[in-house]
Amino acid sequence: MAIGNGLIALFCASAACAATTALAQRYPTKPIELVVHTSAGSGGDVVSRTVAEIMRKEKLLPQTINVNNRVGGAGVVGFSYFKTKRADPYVMMSVTGTLLVMAYRPDVNIGLENYTPLALFAIDPQTIMVPYDSPFKTFKDLMEAARTKPDSLVAATTSATGTGRLVVHLMEKHAGGSRLKFVTFKGGSEAVTSVAGGHTSFTTENLSEGLGFVEGRKVRVLAISADKRLPQAPDVPTMQELGYPISAGTIRGFTFTAGVPKEAVTTMEAALKKAHDSAEWKEIAKRNIFQDVFMGSAEFGKFLAARLQEYKEFYDAIGLGQKKK
Repeated sequence: MAIGNGLIALFCASAACAATTALAQRYPTKPIELVVHTSAGSGGDVVSRTVAEIMRKEKLLPQTINVNNRVGGAGVVGFSYFKTKRADPYVMMSVTGTLLVMAYRPDVNIGLENYTPLALFAIDPQTIMVPYDSPFKTFKDLMEAARTKPDSLVAATTSATGTGRLVVHLMEKHAGGSRLKFVTFKGGSEAVTSVAGGHTSFTTENLSEGLGFVEGRKVRVLAISADKRLPQAPDVPTMQELGYPISAGTIRGFTFTAGVPKEAVTTMEAALKKAHDSAEWKEIAKRNIFQDVFMGSAEFGKFLAARLQEYKEFYDAIGLGQKKK
């Protein structure tokens, strides 16, 4: 009987192992929702839809990834919704710097422990774009105006707390502590549109948001916030080489919530890596002036934690560390 019970136990253990393996192999068994906290046409939205389409065409997963734009509250609507999906492997989120903002705001309380990062796909450098007929022909011209007559300038950004606003903050510091006015828009394309129409003085949004306007000679690019000139835009100087140590860029990546089964994380991370390695993504990254870089789950998690520490001074300066009354 002891031998028989042992065989039964062994069989049950093997069956359980086989069931777990089969479950992992089947994932995903239904479409996956990809939450985007910005509007349709924004940089995060375009990247998300592009990656989802690459994965569909390349058959990298047995199910589709469907984008769901949940816009509002400078990201609070989308991130609050995502937080409720803890441990659900059928809900992903597009990652931008807003994830770090949500992690730092005590009134929102959506810390990094709420996520299982999946992959960093690229860093999208911020750029300084002005109307094509702007009197500011160089970034130094703009910075001189920021120093001597800041009230005459209005910056267009997508968020009062995002990476574009970070660049405005750094410009203020390097212009002797000037305070620049800014207005926010639902997406980068709207911000660039306001500049192209002459309604705002400049934008600090991503070049990918304004390529059409650049090519149509509606806006001009004065500088980029990358560490070095990008091969896709060799004529655009970096802010650093112009004497302003400003380096910043919008994160483009993806995450699950915390608590998602390891098998799902492994499957999705592998599929995302294949999408990133595809010829189509490489062409898109080149065309959109991305710093093309891939980090897997563990490395991306460490990157986010380090970036959060780097941004603390900015967040405190704009009051993110204070609880709302």
